[in-house]
Formats: sequence, structure tokens, C-alpha cells
Amino acid sequence: MIRVTLPYHLRTLAKVNDEVELTIDGRATLGSVLDALEARYPVLRGAIRDRLTSQRRPFVRFYACREDLSLEPPDNALPDAVADGQEPLLIVGAMAGG
Repeated sequence: MIRVTLPYHLRTLAKVNDEVELTIDGRATLGSVLDALEARYPVLRGAIRDRLTSQRRPFVRFYACREDLSLEPPDNALPDAVADGQEPLLIVGAMAGG
């Protein structure tokens, strides 16, 4: 079981509470978690990753175990603490301004 924490705007879009739980078949990677998240909540397709390229949206970041995973390849294994449900994968909406 993987725990995923979504930012407010994505929780509102998916109509879920603060954290969702997903079951991943096989190795837990960022890509497999995002695939499972979008399969369970189709309304999130295109909100986290581009629909055509599957690239992370510019103002979306991924964190796990106090590490920024945003620039990591999507097929890298997630930390063990995330894979076994001890720690959540955080999806964060980044801010910018001028």
C-alpha cells in the first residue's frame, strides 16, 4: 500500500481527503504510482503529468522521505519507507511569482 498526499487543488478535483492509498503491482516507482493514481482518479490525468509526453507539469513537485524526486527518472524505485506505507509520497504544487 502506497500513501499519496495531494495538494488542495488536486484533492478538490479528485474529491478526496488529504491522503489516498494505492496498491501497486510489482515494484513501486514514481511512474507506477502516478499510473495507479490516474487510473483510480481519471480526472487527474493531465493535471500532474502531460497527457502526451507523461512529463511532470512545471509547477508540480514530488517529495518522499525529505528528498525531492521531481527530476528523478519515473522508473527509479521509491524509497523503502514509501513502498511499504510508512511514509507518504507528497505531490506538491510549487509556487512562483515575480
